Amino acid sequence: MSKVNHSVLKTLSLCIVLSSFAALRTTAAGGPDFDTRPMPVKTPPPEYPSAMKQKGVSGLVALKVEIDETGAVTACSVSKSSNAEFEEPAMNAVKNWKFKPAQKGGSPVKISLILPIKFSIDE
Repeated sequence: MSKVNHSVLKTLSLCIVLSSFAALRTTAAGGPDFDTRPMPVKTPPPEYPSAMKQKGVSGLVALKVEIDETGAVTACSVSKSSNAEFEEPAMNAVKNWKFKPAQKGGSPVKISLILPIKFSIDE
């Protein structure tokens, strides 16, 4: 498989993870509800740590992410992690993600959510 196809598959798998975050715990500023969930627009994939890739190690990092009214990620921290080696690459990638912001009553709102980032050696 070419590097381009592999990169596209990684990006698509991240989009699938993002689209599934409808079941994740979210909190909007000023209240727990919103009309429209944030939608991913730009999601560059995290860099797989080479040592973990060589060892064949997969992992999951749950990040607490704040998305502001413009759709920018304004804060990102590790909530849980299966392996500390995946934490920095996950945070570095997500800090550069862009979203169509969540909306409440037709206006964009700031929200916090827990976002899972999967590192799979098979993908």
